[in-house]
Amino acid sequence: MAKESRFHFFAISCYNLFMELPEIMRQNVFAVAGDTLNEEKYAYKIKHGLLEHGYTVHSVGKELKSFNNVPGEIDIIDLCINPVKGLNLIKECKKPFKCIVIQPGAESEELLAYLDEQKMPYIQGCLLVGLSLYAKDKK
Repeated sequence: MAKESRFHFFAISCYNLFMELPEIMRQNVFAVAGDTLNEEKYAYKIKHGLLEHGYTVHSVGKELKSFNNVPGEIDIIDLCINPVKGLNLIKECKKPFKCIVIQPGAESEELLAYLDEQKMPYIQGCLLVGLSLYAKDKK
């Protein structure tokens, strides 16, 4: 029953709110899922790019084990991780959020089908592009 009510919340508060990259980049708190400790990985580059532009960033995967471990609220979940791991993280997530960004290579048919079935808001896009075009500290 709790699972149904959690998704009911998402359906009411988020699903009909289609966010595009400019709006996503106006948010404040990002949770980046991926290898944020390895300078060679895109999750690391995204995390540090967001921090350089003044966003609050929490790292899930190598640093925190779950989105549920993020202190406070999450505006945007960024999946920059193996699609199977990303799907598992989303399935266990109990925290509300506004939108999921699925980075290139982090998508799968199973993930997209689950998000559609649960009416969770998401876009497929790149936050590095978002930062270069729409970072909140750009004038």
